[in-house]
Amino acid sequence: MGMPSGIGIIDCMIGFPATDFSQYDFIRAQLKDPESRENFDFPVEYMFNAVPKELYGTENPIDVTLHEMDRFGVEIGLIGCEGEVNQRALKDHPDRFVASGQVDPNLGMEGIRRMVRQYEEFGVRAFGSFNAGFNPQVPIDDAKMYPIYAKCVELDVPIFACAGVPGPRFPMACQKVELIDRVMYDFPELVFVTRHGCEPWEKLAMKLMLKWPNLYYSTSAFAPKHYPEEIVNYANSRGADKIIYAGYFPMGLSLERIMTDMPNVPFRDHVWPKFLRENAKKVLKLD
Repeated sequence: MGMPSGIGIIDCMIGFPATDFSQYDFIRAQLKDPESRENFDFPVEYMFNAVPKELYGTENPIDVTLHEMDRFGVEIGLIGCEGEVNQRALKDHPDRFVASGQVDPNLGMEGIRRMVRQYEEFGVRAFGSFNAGFNPQVPIDDAKMYPIYAKCVELDVPIFACAGVPGPRFPMACQKVELIDRVMYDFPELVFVTRHGCEPWEKLAMKLMLKWPNLYYSTSAFAPKHYPEEIVNYANSRGADKIIYAGYFPMGLSLERIMTDMPNVPFRDHVWPKFLRENAKKVLKLD
């Protein structure tokens, strides 16, 4: 059958065109190579050849994203809850957007209090963690992360965490996939969703998903033609309930690029509705 239509896709990583690229200053501040610091608007531009830069600076960023969502059948998007544009989208379009908070283990208890404020004010359905991007970096299994995981369990929301070699030219040790194993052992109630591919440890990610019931994988920052073969095979066999669609619009990919590629992914028929909607709906508790 191939990719079905009319499914009401849930995108677990989407955003709005910004005024400029200053949102990446926190990444640039930590980079050391001159090309990344001086030549790239988008700090991982070396990895993407079609960043939709033409959309940046638009007067109506929410309308742009909604238009693209409508074009390609995306019903709901998971967005950040910080910043005027995100907060306006959450207020004006509660049927189209759900909130994700952001964590920072370097803030200590103030970071935990911020998580609670975001949860109470915006009804966040998840928190996001970019461990290689923290300044200083904090490994996935570091003690500083444990209060964050405990609070996610207490609030009954998942954490979406980047895993694998980071795109920006940062050290990778803090995001090794093997570190997730200890976290899942210590927090069996935690729902942990990986972001950004887990490369080059996709097979290990698959093995850990077999092992830990609450560990999931999302496809953020990958054009579908580049979805790891190991992950596609896992979804088609024992992992249909574990793989979640997430895009990367407008950071590095257009929705047109993603959805043009998508029908060529060799998912089995029963995988598509789970991948595009049902798994995210379950993890984010959108019932």
